[in-house]
Amino acid sequence: MTQHIRVLVVGLGNMGLSHARAYKAINGFEIAGLCSRGLGERPEIAREFPGIRQFNDYGEALATLKPDAVSINTWPDTHEAYAKLAFAAGAHVFLEKPIADSVAGAQAVIAAAKAANKKLVIGYILRVHPSWQKFIEIGRTLGKPLVMRMNLNQQSSGANWQVHKHLMDTISPIVDCGVHYVDVMCQVTGAMPTKVHAIGARLTEDLKPGMYNYGHLHVTFDDGSMGWYEAGWGPMMSEVAFFVKDMVGPKGCVSIVMGEGDGTSSTDIDAHTKTSAIRLHHSALKPDGSFAKPDELMCMDDEPGHQDLCEREQRMFLDAIRNNVDLTAHMADAINSLRIVLAADESVRTGEVFRL
Repeated sequence: MTQHIRVLVVGLGNMGLSHARAYKAINGFEIAGLCSRGLGERPEIAREFPGIRQFNDYGEALATLKPDAVSINTWPDTHEAYAKLAFAAGAHVFLEKPIADSVAGAQAVIAAAKAANKKLVIGYILRVHPSWQKFIEIGRTLGKPLVMRMNLNQQSSGANWQVHKHLMDTISPIVDCGVHYVDVMCQVTGAMPTKVHAIGARLTEDLKPGMYNYGHLHVTFDDGSMGWYEAGWGPMMSEVAFFVKDMVGPKGCVSIVMGEGDGTSSTDIDAHTKTSAIRLHHSALKPDGSFAKPDELMCMDDEPGHQDLCEREQRMFLDAIRNNVDLTAHMADAINSLRIVLAADESVRTGEVFRL
């Protein structure tokens, strides 16, 4: 029997807990330990993961358990340091996005993975989503240039607003989720980004100085394609058109469509990846000027939910470890999308257009 991969799960917020459940469900992983501040105040964790050792200190957990792999799901400003420590301890790493809070930091993480000869998988959840894979596949058939329009605004209150404020101690909305959607743009075009410009607004004083909770970036590619991404967090954000995923090319357009009146809210984590349907519109016209083809609506009722997607990510991680999968392109793509959103973040703060 193939030996199980002993994994230490660090950080048990929404994503960390989902990944811990994935490791528990997948034959091939064994949870060696759980590490997060204040675990003693969360008895539900012990009930869900009985007999699993718990730690409040990451360094102690690494030294004590000597895991085969570490799953890092902590605040973004810890990612670089935690990943380097894991590689130094001889562990493979699953790392939630972004890799780091700077391009240099991300490059250092990848260098550490290569030096240790260990696998690094970054949590780009849309890459394992069959509906998003179909969305990208269709987008590539629409011709060039492409115009890509995407957003993910989140109206938050209570505990969700507290999480958002904590995130904004170190990262802006257009960086945190922007890496996902900019990565999609890069996959669809297969082109190099050349120019980034962004604007932002501080819609509340309940943030650290210099931070903003709404941002809008524009990126241009060397094939003439362009895209925008919008993200805002907080109790003031609108629930109208909070989810726009649209690509337009000379041959038509493809859009991810959410169900009308399904009660979906921007606070619902499943809504961040949800695709009720994909609508494909053809631009070809008949001689009389009418459309040659009707729109096609592809129903996605049986698509995986958030927990299923986390399991798909971890099966990818397991496969990379067991079969020595080459992750060079995966890591390079993660740096590329991070470079774009960090340039956008700097553009918000300086008002400058950044050429890449």
